[in-house]
Amino acid sequence: MTDPFNAAVYLTERRIAAGDGARVAVHHPGGSLTYAELTDEVRRVAAGLLAIGVRPEERVLMCMVDDVELVTAVLATMYVGAVAVPSSTMLTGPELGKLVVDSRARVVLGSAEFAASVLGATADAPDVRHVVLTGDTAPDAPGGMTWAQLCDTEPLAAAYPTWDESPALWLYTSGTTGTPKGAMHRHTDIRFVCETYGTQVLGVTRDDVCLSGAKLFFAYGIGNSLFFPFSVGAASVLVPTRPNPAHFADLAERHGVTLFFGGPSFWGPLMAADLPKERFSTVRNGVSAGEALPARMFHGVRDQYGFEILDGIGSTEALHIFISNVPGKVVPGSSGYPVPGYRVELRRPDGSVIDGVDEPGMLYIAGESICTGYWCRTDVNRAVFQGEWMRTGDQYVRAADGSYSCLGRADDVLKVGGIWVSPAEVEARLMEHPGLAEAVVIGVPDADGLDKPVAYVVPRAGTHVDPDEVIAFCRAGLASFKRPRLVVEVSELPRTATGKIQRFRLRELAAGTIV
Repeated sequence: MTDPFNAAVYLTERRIAAGDGARVAVHHPGGSLTYAELTDEVRRVAAGLLAIGVRPEERVLMCMVDDVELVTAVLATMYVGAVAVPSSTMLTGPELGKLVVDSRARVVLGSAEFAASVLGATADAPDVRHVVLTGDTAPDAPGGMTWAQLCDTEPLAAAYPTWDESPALWLYTSGTTGTPKGAMHRHTDIRFVCETYGTQVLGVTRDDVCLSGAKLFFAYGIGNSLFFPFSVGAASVLVPTRPNPAHFADLAERHGVTLFFGGPSFWGPLMAADLPKERFSTVRNGVSAGEALPARMFHGVRDQYGFEILDGIGSTEALHIFISNVPGKVVPGSSGYPVPGYRVELRRPDGSVIDGVDEPGMLYIAGESICTGYWCRTDVNRAVFQGEWMRTGDQYVRAADGSYSCLGRADDVLKVGGIWVSPAEVEARLMEHPGLAEAVVIGVPDADGLDKPVAYVVPRAGTHVDPDEVIAFCRAGLASFKRPRLVVEVSELPRTATGKIQRFRLRELAAGTIV
C-alpha cells in the first residue's frame, strides 16, 4: 500500500477546505452548483451506490450526457473506491453492450435520452445487477430504478480510504480498427495531469471558466471539464448537447469563459460561422487535441477571434496531453514541446533513439499518468507498454527549436516512388485551400501494388470541389511527388464513436480507384 489518496476528495472536499465552498463549480442548463453543493451531491450519489451494493474496485459504467448527473456519478464512484467507466454516448446498443460485458460492470447509469442503447446493452450482460436512468420512469431492467430513487438517501459521511495506486477510472479507446480496450487509470494519475499540464501549461487558476467541445467520456474532455477546473476551484460549463459554434459563443459570453477547448473538427466550423469577436473577449486561450491542428486554423481563429489555440497531443492511455504548445510560444502546425513531468523519445525501427533533429521516428513517452495497462489485453500490453515507456503508434519529428510535429500514425505514412510521404503534410497543404473544410489523405495501391496518395475532402458549405484545381493547388505548395493523384469529394468523413477519422474505411472505399 502507498500513500492514502482519493481523487474525488482531491477535487471536491479539498476545495471546501481551501475556502472555495461558496464558489461556483459548475454551470449547467438548470443553473449552477457551488463546490459545497456539488460535494453534498457527490456524497449523496455515493451513498446511493453503496445502498445498491457497489463495492470497492467494482466497475460502474455510465452512458450519460454532460450534465451534473454524470459529473457526480464519476466523482461518487471514485469516492466509494469503485471504478468509474464513462462511455461514449454515440455507441449503439450492441457496441455499448461490448463495453458492459468487457468491463464486467455491475451497475450501469444512463441518461433517459439513451435509454434504448442502455437497455439493449444490458439485456444480456451477465454481471449487471442494477440499471439506473435519469427521468421519471424506472427502466424495465435488472434492479431498474430512477436517478432520483438512487439519490434518495442521506449523504455519505466520508470517502472510502483508497490510496494513490488504487484503480479509479477506466476509459475505453476508440478502437479505430479493432475492439476497444479499457485503459486503467489510478487515483494518482488524475492528480498528476492536473499538476503538470493543468497547472504548468494551461496555468489554470480558481478564476478560470472552462468550456469544452469534447465530452466527458473522452480523456481530453474529462480533463477539460472536470479534473483541471475542480483541482484549483475554477468553474466548468457543462453542455449536454453537441457542440455548436453559435451556442458556444453564447455560453462563452454569458459565463465569461477563459479557457476554450475543442478540436480541428470544431475550430473549422467556428471560423466559418464568422461570429462577432467580442463574444470571445474573455477567452485567454483555446486548446486543441485529438488530431493535428492545421496552421490555417491557428491563424484563422487568432485573426478572427483574438486568442491563440494551444495544440497538443495526448492519449487515453496517458489521460491527457503530454506534448503541447505553450502560451506565447506557439509553433503553428506543430504539437509543441514535452509537458513538464513527461519524457519523450523518438526511436528508429531498430529501437535506437534519435538524438538529432529532422529525422522521423516512432514517438515513445514516459510519465506518471500512463495507465497501468489495458484490461484483459495481454498481447497488446506487451507490445505497447515497455517498462516505463509507452509506444504511442505515432510518427513524429523534432525541429531545431525543440518542437515536435506529427507525421501521422505509423501505419498511415506512405512511401511514394521510394520516398516517404507524410499524410499530415499533404493534409496541412489541403487545409490551406479556401474551399475545403476537411481533408484526409490515404495511400491506395495502384495496379502494380505501389502506394499513391488519394485525398478525401469535404468542401465548405455551399461549394463543390474541382479535383484538378485542388491537385494543382497542392503542387504549388508541395513537391510534386507528394500531390494527391486523386481528389474525392464527400459530404462527411467516417469517424469512430469518439470522433477520430477511420482511415481504414476510406482505404476500403478507395480500393481499385488508382490504375
